[in-house]
Amino acid sequence: MGIEEMTAVELGRAIKEGTLTAVEALEALFEKIEQTDTHINAYITLAREDAITAARKVQAKIEAGELASPLAGVPIAIKDNICTHGLKTSCASKILGDFAPVYNATVVEKLKDAGAIIIGKTNMDEFAMGSTTETSFYGPTKNPWNTNKVPGGSSGGSAAAVASGEAVCALGSDTGGSIRQPSSYCGVTGFKPTYGAVSRFGLVAYASSLDQIGPIAKDVRDCAAILDVIAGKDKMDGTTLDIEHPSYLASLNGDVKGMKIALLSERHMTGLDGDVAACVKAFAKTLEDAGAVVEEVDLPLIDYVIPAYYIIAAAEASSNLARFDGIKYGFRSGDYDGITDLYNATRSEGFGDETKKRILLGSFVLSSGYYDAYYQKALKVKNLIKNSFDEIYSKFDLIVCPVAPTTAPELGKSLQDPLQMYLSDVFTVSANLAGLPALSVPCGFDKSGMPVGAQVIGQRLQETKVLNAGHAYQMVTDHHKRTAEVN
Repeated sequence: MGIEEMTAVELGRAIKEGTLTAVEALEALFEKIEQTDTHINAYITLAREDAITAARKVQAKIEAGELASPLAGVPIAIKDNICTHGLKTSCASKILGDFAPVYNATVVEKLKDAGAIIIGKTNMDEFAMGSTTETSFYGPTKNPWNTNKVPGGSSGGSAAAVASGEAVCALGSDTGGSIRQPSSYCGVTGFKPTYGAVSRFGLVAYASSLDQIGPIAKDVRDCAAILDVIAGKDKMDGTTLDIEHPSYLASLNGDVKGMKIALLSERHMTGLDGDVAACVKAFAKTLEDAGAVVEEVDLPLIDYVIPAYYIIAAAEASSNLARFDGIKYGFRSGDYDGITDLYNATRSEGFGDETKKRILLGSFVLSSGYYDAYYQKALKVKNLIKNSFDEIYSKFDLIVCPVAPTTAPELGKSLQDPLQMYLSDVFTVSANLAGLPALSVPCGFDKSGMPVGAQVIGQRLQETKVLNAGHAYQMVTDHHKRTAEVN
């Protein structure tokens, strides 16, 4: 079995057993990247020399019995909006230039302490604003299953890297579906934890009340192993939760007998691509055959989730991105007259079109006279959405629905119709608005051979239930084992 075919847990076991070394695994992975990334453009920055040095040190610790983590020696890719000490972190934007942070994000520090090897930074939509990874200053990432199609976004680089064998596993960030949707489009497994379960310290903020870091990998076991490492309270992030949790990996037993699952009702399925609807229904039927009780329900306030999400996200983005002004770091315009003109010129030249649109929208909904009419109203809707989910979870353990209404669209089409691109988030944004854990699991393919993902959403802090349902499905199916042929 080649490195690109191994899961992270399998690779970690092989390294511990001495079948191969961490350095050998890393060299094989970089060889794969050299072969395929000219077609995919999954990476913005690679850290080959630093990774090889780190791998040698980790290998010595493994041989000395000093590292017990399943991820020891395993290479991992990091989305380019997560800070890495001394390694370029650009958020795929011109305005940050070659900015290299002077510290690691907490999740990166935890992964390094566990012996994981950081191999590079993956491409993304600029400042995580997009659903296709086409708004990157460094050019679009392409879907390994069909390079004429998008990989999804904004964590498209991470998902494409895993799907193409250019990464064993990766970290992404999810503001409104940015881990789950590209995982669905690329046929890999992606997990967004409960808001506050994983530290956001070192994540360049898009919408602070919605953002969450999570894993993208080949299967649920890998996601659980990564979550075991990165979850937990962080003194550097006041929004993290101080909770005790079992080992997510050890908790995977594949037993869903008696579990009550709410399936998206036929009324909502009628607006979906037929192949997507069929695959999601088959996913639910597989869990039902394994002993779960499945019942159709309507998703609460589904017509309001997109407007509420985009108002809140854009408002928070307009505030968060005010720090990028050409003064402290990153790109600075060379043509300005005075401080105000410097701000205007730098932001005009440094931000891309999609980012500018969202900043303008956010500034508008926060402005005097519109704050109550839009932003405050959206916050009230957010609370109603949370309450309606709580009502469903008083009767059910999990909700199953599609990740996206269709499979991956062709490159360029979404940017021509941005409203349609925003509507593609209809099934994912509610989990962010309510702060819920949600999983994307490969569950089949459409008629053109493109992957379809099913989404499992759980109650807050019920990560083990969500992951175990996905694991139960993957124990009896092999969609997650299918690999893309990059050409």
